[in-house]
Amino acid sequence: MKALITGASSGIGKEIAIKLSKKGYDVILVSRNEKELKKVANLCFSKAEIYIADLSNIEDCKKVFSKFKDIDILVNNAGYGIFGEFAKTSLDKELNMVDVNLKAVHVLTKLYLIEMIKKDEGKILNVASTAAFLPGPLMATYYSSKSYVLKLTLSIYEELRRSKSNVKVSVLCPGPVNTNFNNVAGVNFAVKGISSDYVAEYAINKMFKNKLIIIPGLINKFCVMASKLLPLKLLAKIDYNVQRKKER
Repeated sequence: MKALITGASSGIGKEIAIKLSKKGYDVILVSRNEKELKKVANLCFSKAEIYIADLSNIEDCKKVFSKFKDIDILVNNAGYGIFGEFAKTSLDKELNMVDVNLKAVHVLTKLYLIEMIKKDEGKILNVASTAAFLPGPLMATYYSSKSYVLKLTLSIYEELRRSKSNVKVSVLCPGPVNTNFNNVAGVNFAVKGISSDYVAEYAINKMFKNKLIIIPGLINKFCVMASKLLPLKLLAKIDYNVQRKKER
């Protein structure tokens, strides 16, 4: 059994890789950071192979697939955020983020899904965020990219269900998590984040139970439920005020 995890050098991806290795899965760890990947590989309990790739490059995504076609679980975890007003943030940085958060997920999901459908087995876990359910003033591109991941996964789920496929897809939507995300995005969470260890454990348990939308933490579940009841303009106002408190 094999699992491929992107963004496996730290945070949620790292913890998911270690926990899947405990369950007997050989793991393929994908990231740009070779040094950190080697550290994660040493923490795994099964065979761990590292692969250096820049997932903002579609050709690198295709190379990942070409090298590791035969896998049982795909975890699309790689991603990052950028903080600031949309009119003031760097276009180049945002487009790179779209490539990682959106295009890489799209490409890898599609390529591996086709292979899994042929075998009629396999699991795909796409990592989105509770941000996927909300407007995202001050992190507009990041929130939008995670909304794409959520909607893509939901759509694929229904297609698979109607075709009675044994391939399963899930989408993980954590809220604030204590990872390196804060440093990359240049923010401090306005509320206390939960541990990546807890999120990974929860996500894996729910994935194996074929849960479609995985939201760890009672507060996060409540926030998602509340977001469905409030008008979008009011949500945008609330979200702006929460986001502003993150600014460093």
